[in-house]
Amino acid sequence: MKQRMVGTVMTGDVVSVTPEVPFKRVAELLAEHRVSGMPVVDDDEKVLGIVSEQDLMARQAQGGRRPHWSPTRAARRETALAGAMTAGELMTAPAVTVRAVDSVARAARVMADRHVKRLPVLDEEGRLGGIVSRRDVLGVFLRPDAEIRETVIDEVLIRSLWLPRDAVRVTVEDGVVTLDGVVERESEIPIALGLTGRMEGVVGVVDRLTAARDGGPEPHDAADH
Repeated sequence: MKQRMVGTVMTGDVVSVTPEVPFKRVAELLAEHRVSGMPVVDDDEKVLGIVSEQDLMARQAQGGRRPHWSPTRAARRETALAGAMTAGELMTAPAVTVRAVDSVARAARVMADRHVKRLPVLDEEGRLGGIVSRRDVLGVFLRPDAEIRETVIDEVLIRSLWLPRDAVRVTVEDGVVTLDGVVERESEIPIALGLTGRMEGVVGVVDRLTAARDGGPEPHDAADH
């Protein structure tokens, strides 16, 4: 089952800085390029961390004063930021990254799990190759319903289940796919639903399938998967 890779949706022209870049220059670059964060890389384009507007604002909020020592991670971070003067001192490290060959779905999971808005994308040699944002990832859900329908018919029904094109009626509305018809075996129903649900752009799946064998054509309750 084909899935779109991160490399096809990422931004390849990435604004990055090296660790020694001063605080003021980092702020200028963020404003100049209208981005909220950028990777920090070494001389070999390996990603060391991410520096963001939030890091700069947290640094300024300290006003050059070091907070009272505390063993908590957040307090240690505040202490480090209080005296930060360069990108290397400001950055959040290590950076959360994905690879260009990873699926867009995986990038979305990483963003959700790690609560980040953007991810540096690494090439096959582990160097910075681009950056992917939430907007890039959400773009897959803008896929037209008609295109989703044709893909489900071609890749799920015909190629995976070897069913005739008209064996199952496929309708798509606002990304929700309804499968309505008869498959050969009961065991094919969860396969059809699972493969359809993993399709790019699919928001949900409504099950109206029945089976000709393995217990007969008992209908399944319509449900979102």
